[in-house]
Amino acid sequence: MKVCRWRDDSGLVGLAVVTEAEEVRPLRAKDGRLIESWADLHQQAEPSGVYAAVVELAESSQEIGGLLADLSQAGRILSPLDRQEVWAAGVTYWRSREARMEESDAAANLYDRVYEAERPEIFFKATARRVVGPGQAIGVRGDSNWTVPEPELALLLGPNLELLGFTICNDVSARDIEGANPLYLPQAKIYDGSCAVGPVVWLMPEVPARPELRLQCTISRQGVEVFHGGATTAQLKRSLPELVAYLGRYNSFPDGVLLSTGTCIVPPDDFSLQTGDLVEIDIEGIGRLSNPVRVLD
Repeated sequence: MKVCRWRDDSGLVGLAVVTEAEEVRPLRAKDGRLIESWADLHQQAEPSGVYAAVVELAESSQEIGGLLADLSQAGRILSPLDRQEVWAAGVTYWRSREARMEESDAAANLYDRVYEAERPEIFFKATARRVVGPGQAIGVRGDSNWTVPEPELALLLGPNLELLGFTICNDVSARDIEGANPLYLPQAKIYDGSCAVGPVVWLMPEVPARPELRLQCTISRQGVEVFHGGATTAQLKRSLPELVAYLGRYNSFPDGVLLSTGTCIVPPDDFSLQTGDLVEIDIEGIGRLSNPVRVLD
């Protein structure tokens, strides 16, 4: 069951089910009211749970005559987030460990140590306002000369940190800024357009602790492919419940939260994103997140 956040031609925003035929069916309560946010959906989900509620509401929406539209003609598919923060886990794949050590100087051993440590690296990534959705431009800092996409499987979590489903996250990173000093991590990671999420949330009745999903990332420049990489989430060193448990230690998320699980696809060291590039991330079962690139003024 796939859910997106959708805006129609009149500007009305709400949650919708995406069918196997890629049609968008807005979710409506049984009284016909559009479900506008995840908080609204959680209220509708008591006590059956979000997945069961979406199945039921999708059927109700169809009976009420909820609008059907082809995905490509649906106005605009937005980031699936409304008020959720975005957090991310780092150095969760061997390839990420290597990349962090390659970009760093004296502090390179820090990344080796966190890869082997019991406690994972978990850091704040973005507010919902800084997140862009499908088709919107991701940003490159004007003071960075080495910025890359980081394709990642992300978990949408409810207010009680229950795992609702998967989506795609592009954790855009200024590698030269982080590599100069680990204390610069917030500047390398958190800025306008530094995070893209979407296009849908793949809801599941039960989320596997160690998913095995194929990831691919393609970067095109002036219509020519300049990078392609692939990997699988089976290479993830830590289980999803482990990452969620550390995220939730002494922390609360009343609106829910998105947790991105780290990258295993890293472009070569001589590559950096440029204005006009197109980044496409595919994850098996979820779909494709596509974003153009622009250098921020």
